Amino acid sequence: MQLEIRGHHLPGRSTSSEGQRLNNVHVGVQIRREPADLVPGDAEHGSWRLDIAVVDRDGTTDFKGPVVQGRPGDRFVYLTWGDVRGDGSFAMFRRAKLMLGEIDAALIARAREPGRLLVADVHLTDECGGPRCARLRPPALALTLE
Repeated sequence: MQLEIRGHHLPGRSTSSEGQRLNNVHVGVQIRREPADLVPGDAEHGSWRLDIAVVDRDGTTDFKGPVVQGRPGDRFVYLTWGDVRGDGSFAMFRRAKLMLGEIDAALIARAREPGRLLVADVHLTDECGGPRCARLRPPALALTLE
């Protein structure tokens, strides 16, 4: 299955986290333990296209792949927020979870068809004006099929 996360309304490059000012905020998808495809926090939008294997295990649907995090029955994809330092290092301070198991089973079945694309449209600024974190849910998340 191909999943494309399309982020919009990014919160900007500067924010505070735990009383510390961060001035070079970026967001990316987490692959295993590392951030990838970083997008500056002041970009107009960000997009990440991901390959996710959907497998049937003992009558339940499971998800696999380098971007898939969590335990069976509780799989998700992380969007990870961090401050990119002068030396290029990424200091993660917040993450958002796209819960794969919460996606409607019929939508997953259709997304598995050849040539289909599951699109997760995500509003990346939270209600306080900072980077969105925790579980992604409507209205900040909209799922469609292309």
